[in-house]
Amino acid sequence: MSVTILAVFAAVMILLLVSLTRALKSPSTGFARSLAVVAMVLLPLVWLLAMLVYADSEMKKVSFCTSCHEMKPYGESLHDDDEPLSASHYQNNRVDKKKACYVCHTEPGLLGYMGAKLRGLHDVRVHYFGKAPEELELVAPYDNAVCLKCHGEAKSFLEGCGHQYPETLIDELKAGEMSCLDCHDIAHHLED
Repeated sequence: MSVTILAVFAAVMILLLVSLTRALKSPSTGFARSLAVVAMVLLPLVWLLAMLVYADSEMKKVSFCTSCHEMKPYGESLHDDDEPLSASHYQNNRVDKKKACYVCHTEPGLLGYMGAKLRGLHDVRVHYFGKAPEELELVAPYDNAVCLKCHGEAKSFLEGCGHQYPETLIDELKAGEMSCLDCHDIAHHLED
């Protein structure tokens, strides 16, 4: 997908540059001047949009998350065979390996996406302009919706591992009356 975005971006930029160059060579006509003004306004806007799309895709990557020293242990735990939850999902391709952090720490929907981006910007601000806490903690209880966006309708989830007993368990999980973490241990075990 990013190759397609870059190709479209390149094509638009070339068209705008050609238009701007032609308009600046013959500025005597009103059309040429208008075209030059439009190109000078559109070039930065298209560039900004392309950079925002690119930055958004890069910030979803595990490599981005673990580029901060305080997050490296969490990235390393994805490769730890003794790690029960996060490594199991990561190593068995239950999540997109390039976007594992984003997938497991973003609530579903537009509000979840926006919340993840705002938390990420906060974390980047703290990393560069503040002091990261010695021990990292979730800012809010882990939302079952994150687990249920993948597991909620999966046959293996609905029929296995005791999820069908009691019959109200799924409803309790969806309502947040019970946490997935009541039965499943935390995702990252980090040794001090």
